[in-house]
Amino acid sequence: MEKKQIAIIGAGISGLLACKYCLSKGFDPIVFEFESDVGGVWIKTIKTTRLQLPKVMYQFSDFPWPPSITDVFPNQQQVLDYIRSYATHFNLMPHIKFHSRVKGITYDGPSSDTWSLWNGTGEAFPPQGKWNVTVENTQTATTQVYTVDFVILSLGRFKDVPKLPDFAVGKGPEVFRGQRIHSSEYSAMDHDKAAEFVKGKKVVVVGFGKTGLDIARECASANGPEHPCTILYRRDHWKLGDWFPWGIPLYSLPIAKYDMVPQYSVLQDVSTGLITYMPNPENFFKAVEKGSIKLKKSQSCRFYDQGILIEEDNTQIETDLVIFATGFDGVGKLKSIFESPTFGHFIAGTPRVSLYRETIHPHIPQLAIIGYTESSSSLYMSEMRCRWLAALLDGVFKLPNVKEMKKDITRWDEYIKQASGEFHHLSTICSLEIWYNDQLCKDMGMNPMRKKGLLANVFEPYGPLDYAEK
Repeated sequence: MEKKQIAIIGAGISGLLACKYCLSKGFDPIVFEFESDVGGVWIKTIKTTRLQLPKVMYQFSDFPWPPSITDVFPNQQQVLDYIRSYATHFNLMPHIKFHSRVKGITYDGPSSDTWSLWNGTGEAFPPQGKWNVTVENTQTATTQVYTVDFVILSLGRFKDVPKLPDFAVGKGPEVFRGQRIHSSEYSAMDHDKAAEFVKGKKVVVVGFGKTGLDIARECASANGPEHPCTILYRRDHWKLGDWFPWGIPLYSLPIAKYDMVPQYSVLQDVSTGLITYMPNPENFFKAVEKGSIKLKKSQSCRFYDQGILIEEDNTQIETDLVIFATGFDGVGKLKSIFESPTFGHFIAGTPRVSLYRETIHPHIPQLAIIGYTESSSSLYMSEMRCRWLAALLDGVFKLPNVKEMKKDITRWDEYIKQASGEFHHLSTICSLEIWYNDQLCKDMGMNPMRKKGLLANVFEPYGPLDYAEK
């Protein structure tokens, strides 16, 4: 019997996991990757980038970190080497086509308008229906269409399509005489070139998430108080200086002194994924004290020829360079892969990308999305989804009917709204991870109680190795 062919778009963490688990079930995966390497967002990062959580929470269940990596928070090169080692160990490389840009996907099969069951039959591979994947080889400038039985989108939310703030006409970057770039452009630079690029310049970093924080620290290190770096941002969110195994901060940050106390609770920031790890926080606050980093909150600002004007108090921030650390348009990126406007609307028609088990859209046939919904550990959450999806493709279990899937999606949306409030659209399940994993385990026929003994299951923190196949 001919193997079912699975197209996997993206060779980051989720794509590699999808490939590995599809192979384990006897399918024929083909992975399309635009870059020349595996690793996704880890391929191009700024020099100081590290994991935001301890490595014990960011590892494959069947491929632990090597003993040679002693850092609790490995750096970019260590993470990238670890991901490459995983791909090599499980012989995934022969299934990956590098320098391959997927220009679009089209479905050739029955309409989903009248479905009562996903795919019309409730099966992962119905009698009719194929996806056509149009792929451009960026080295040869040639295009090929691949016809496959199933598509797994592992595109990643945090690369490729920058999100930039909107400004009124005449008040945007076009009136600014200096330079402006998105953080992705800075990350793509060679580390030495990036240091040279900001050297001797007054820089404004727009955004105070992890990327904005790291870029500001690099600018401050390069220029000191003579050419200060200003972080311009709207809201304060909690920063962690260190961790206990349960994620509780050890280092007390002097946030009140610098007017950085968030209006949200720690739990809400954890739930939304907006909490940020701040390595060596004492160095950051020393830079603020010295004037190498300046903090400015604003709900309304605009550009003028020499820099940025804060409209609340008419403060002018004169600058040479503006770096937008304002994130990426994950929804737009996901939507754009579909040539069908109907499927695109299914993805972008609600504030949150709503999927059954955060993986399957009830009205998009023979397709799964892995790695879009965030969690505190994107790696092992993607691994659980890939195991679940591979079991579904293998016929281990069937999905409920479309009506029941929609009800379940609505219930999950309500839970996430309660935990995340106004940030519900960010699609994070950080506060529901164990409960979520329990559902996946039950679907696959696995015992969700992964530890030995009731006390261990109740009181010990769960991590990736708990979900290793036994």
